[in-house]
Amino acid sequence: MRKGIHPEYGPVVFRDRAANYAFLTRSTLSAATGEKTIEWEDGNTYPVVDVEISAVSHPFYTGTARVLDTAGRVEQFERRYGKRS
Repeated sequence: MRKGIHPEYGPVVFRDRAANYAFLTRSTLSAATGEKTIEWEDGNTYPVVDVEISAVSHPFYTGTARVLDTAGRVEQFERRYGKRS
């Protein structure tokens, strides 16, 4: 890798506010989020990024996703507007 062209890559805490869950990982966002920090379980302070949704609160991963009845929607459309001839 060439020196000086790549963003800083370091430890960052991603915090899901909806599920009250946080996890520590490495990311290039560490330099961009320097103003917000959090003290982690190991006693060190890391930059924190608040996210709206993560695997802990996403409906697909939690099993709360709804499946739409597409066949019923098509039939309802055909009843309302008629079949294509």
